[in-house]
Amino acid sequence: MKDLEERQFLGDRFPPGKEAPATENPLAWADFSATLPVLFMAKTCWIEREKRRAAMVAKYAAKRAELKKAGDYVGLSLLPRDASPARISRRCLQSGRKRAYIGRFKLSRIAFRELASQGMIPGVTKSSW
Repeated sequence: MKDLEERQFLGDRFPPGKEAPATENPLAWADFSATLPVLFMAKTCWIEREKRRAAMVAKYAAKRAELKKAGDYVGLSLLPRDASPARISRRCLQSGRKRAYIGRFKLSRIAFRELASQGMIPGVTKSSW
């Protein structure tokens, strides 16, 4: 349960019961982000709200799937709003920023640019032509 909450909070949207591809470790970036300098941190309440939404999505996932399969859209509308996976937003691991999120690196554009210019992201170089 905690693993699923954390994975959804980090921005990965795997349906319940399905795991991340073997080539990609969704929690590897969490270890990486612990060593990064903090540029700006989102309010704690924003991050806690996302965690709470991720928990609610996990709680109602089976019921949502059942109602969708039956075509009961009235029943779906009676579920809590936060039970919908579409309401989970992806956030930058370093700053918690919601906008300008680069999914491949799980960072916002600001954090990505800062780390890339310092050479802290392997394989990323500044282009010049």
